[in-house]
Amino acid sequence: MAENWFNKSVEETEKVLETNIEKGLNDEEVKARTEKYGANELAAKKKKSLIVKFLEQFKDFMIIVLIISAIVSGVVGVLQGEGITDTIIILVVIIVNAIIGVAQENKAEKSLEALQKLSSHAAKVIRNGTITVIPSRELVPGDVVVLETGDFVPADLRIVEAVNLKSQESALTRRICSGRKNN
Repeated sequence: MAENWFNKSVEETEKVLETNIEKGLNDEEVKARTEKYGANELAAKKKKSLIVKFLEQFKDFMIIVLIISAIVSGVVGVLQGEGITDTIIILVVIIVNAIIGVAQENKAEKSLEALQKLSSHAAKVIRNGTITVIPSRELVPGDVVVLETGDFVPADLRIVEAVNLKSQESALTRRICSGRKNN
């Protein structure tokens, strides 16, 4: 649905989205559009398996240095007849470090998922001719969203009608500016 909605009139938008500005969508249309377009949420990245996470722990420069030192220590120990005790100790430390790293990464992912569930916003939409509050993830193309003072914008929207509209864009501005290179 990559269209320049700001260039379309309200009537054109209503026609293209097959909706009704006054009554919104009905339950059957919502169900069909949910099946067609899916939920109103960002696509989640595919989660890495525990094995991949474990192996990624060995990418760090210091870990590579420790592995090389373990190999050198083992070769020197065998050549001098002292054994490989130092090598085993270094490798055990590296493996324990990798296990702790994977555990911390999993804990951080679970915390982030919990925060995302807590911060999910609600949206006021017109459906079946009445204003209904729904989770914003249930929005579909063609929904008529009603915004009031202090509401979060739950999706990309085409403004149909506004009275004294103002928006707080500082969060967007900070994100854009932080990506710039200072000359």
